[in-house]
Amino acid sequence: MTESATTAVAISPSAVLTMAPGANLSAYVQTVGAIPMLSQERELELAEKLFYDNCVDSARELVLAHLRFVVHVARTYSGYGLAEADLIQEGNVGLMKAVKRFDPNKGVRLVSFAVHWIKAEMHEYILKNWRIVKVATTKAQRKLFFNLRSHKTSTSWLTEEETLAIANELGVDAHEVTRMEGRLAGRDVAFDMPSDADEDTAWQAPQHYLEDLSANPESAVESLDTSTHETALLATALDDLDERSRDIVSRRWLTEPKATLHELAAEYGVSAERIRQLEANAMRKLRSGMTVE
Repeated sequence: MTESATTAVAISPSAVLTMAPGANLSAYVQTVGAIPMLSQERELELAEKLFYDNCVDSARELVLAHLRFVVHVARTYSGYGLAEADLIQEGNVGLMKAVKRFDPNKGVRLVSFAVHWIKAEMHEYILKNWRIVKVATTKAQRKLFFNLRSHKTSTSWLTEEETLAIANELGVDAHEVTRMEGRLAGRDVAFDMPSDADEDTAWQAPQHYLEDLSANPESAVESLDTSTHETALLATALDDLDERSRDIVSRRWLTEPKATLHELAAEYGVSAERIRQLEANAMRKLRSGMTVE
């Protein structure tokens, strides 16, 4: 057994837990940095034991020897404002998934295979925690979220030419570039004002200027009262009509399917023009009755 293998195996599972990055990040980085890297021969030997014999000790040694690489990847995502320790934790999950799926017969080093899984876990964590409202859901949006900053040459808003160039380079629509630029420039704002807000700053809380008019209780009650009042007036006005006029109005306007002038004319034994006249007279009486306070 090589010196690197002896060093790695000497670290027990309990030691791995005690050196979690959330407890003491500096100590964790120093500890994982002290674990020697595996030679290609030793890595292949451990990978084959895990792949063919499901050797847990081999999996542990492979994971421990690559923890330093997770730290390196996590530091490339420092610009998203999330704790480095949390990113490392997520990356470690990706590393363990990669070790479990690693096939030594592919002829590649574990680090080359694991980088995809490590970044995938970090990406998912960043997208879930960077904003309260998720900013990227589609494949194109995720690509823009993680690449747009590096493609911008200044902190100012993109010009039309720059937007088109980035869209062509990343293989996305130009309007998606513009939308993501706006999302990245935004920030989360609490709806309610903070508890320590004073009179000079309280007005800035969205609760003071965002109003949902559709859910205004006063308007809802007023609308209901108006509808009830108009329905009552209509019922009273219909009662004041003679039976034939009331029947014509009801069947022409208040029922489905609506009766035609010719159908009513045949039923009452008069012309269609006469039915139209009766309907017009009845409608005038209804309008007059419903305007009375």
